[in-house]
Amino acid sequence: MSASQWRRAMNSAATAAAPSRAAPPTHSSRGRAATAAAADAPAKVFWFERIGARVKARHVVVLAAVLLYPFLATPFFTYQIGAQSLALGLIALSLTFLGGYGGMVSLAQMTVAGLAGYLIAIFGTSSVAAISLGWPWWLAVVFALVVATVFAAAVGWLSVRTEGIYTIMITLAIGVAFFYLAQQNYTLFNGFGGFSKVAAPELFGVDFKEPVPFYFAALACALAGYFLVKHLVRAPFGIALQGIRENPRRMASLGFHVTAHRVAAYAVSGLLAAIGGVLMVWYNGRISPGTANLAAMISILVIAVLGGMKHPIGAFIGAVVYVLLQNFAIDLFVRERFNLVIGGVFLSVVLFSPDGLLGLWAMLRSRLARPQPSHPQRRQR
Repeated sequence: MSASQWRRAMNSAATAAAPSRAAPPTHSSRGRAATAAAADAPAKVFWFERIGARVKARHVVVLAAVLLYPFLATPFFTYQIGAQSLALGLIALSLTFLGGYGGMVSLAQMTVAGLAGYLIAIFGTSSVAAISLGWPWWLAVVFALVVATVFAAAVGWLSVRTEGIYTIMITLAIGVAFFYLAQQNYTLFNGFGGFSKVAAPELFGVDFKEPVPFYFAALACALAGYFLVKHLVRAPFGIALQGIRENPRRMASLGFHVTAHRVAAYAVSGLLAAIGGVLMVWYNGRISPGTANLAAMISILVIAVLGGMKHPIGAFIGAVVYVLLQNFAIDLFVRERFNLVIGGVFLSVVLFSPDGLLGLWAMLRSRLARPQPSHPQRRQR
């Protein structure tokens, strides 16, 4: 049973269950218009009520905060903290979608992002003019996103037939193989040096190399990815994917193609990771094999788990914490000890809350909201 068939079945069931509203007989045009307006009114009210129920005060506050952030922060915080967190959070969001809703933990998400970054440098413009083809930036971006998405779907096709540790090992092997290929191939990837001077484009007179324009470009991509994931997890495809995560054999017996759903999830996550990879190569201005090495692959997993794998917003929260530690932990520790610091933070959060920082926040809210037991006063003798 495909997603479209399920959607038609659900719609027909909802239509059959809905009470029929018979319009009163009338012969005047004014009466027909009033009847039509009365019939449409409940649907419009229901639509507005549904939107209002989803949009809460905290959503408005967070949206206002991220929009006002670059006007209140310094260029360093706007570019180095804000923009980088959004780009890394988008790559971590791809892993959150796979692991949190599909039950598939992939270590190849940074590989997909690195491939997209390399394709931007190869087909666009860079310092290595002998390799770069000099395509227009928009054409290079479209080509990079398409190829990286297909590559992610191919990774999924190879790994979805396994589960657990075997899926992790297959994606890890693919990521390490790509790292050594990029490091040793000088004809296409320019070896260890990679590509430099891969600048963000200019559009309608706006230079996206500047901190504020690049921040808003990263914010637009992050919001689009976030709302895409929020929509997919409520759509029939996302509901079926979560059912496959819980019990793939039962979903297969119900007529769902388990492998096709999983490969499609890898393709969606690959698109998100590819967009994040394009943002990262524009942010750094260069791409090299170190962008997709083993440490980078583990970092994306740490970011996703740190924020909370069950919540799309957790990827961005984990990215903010990771970037802050990366930039300011060196003031307290030696730069070489950063992995020790982030590892300690990661272990502390996971031990106290398997759901990451958002799980800790939910536990704190529940404790604060819990009513305190009242102690009756002792009787005075």
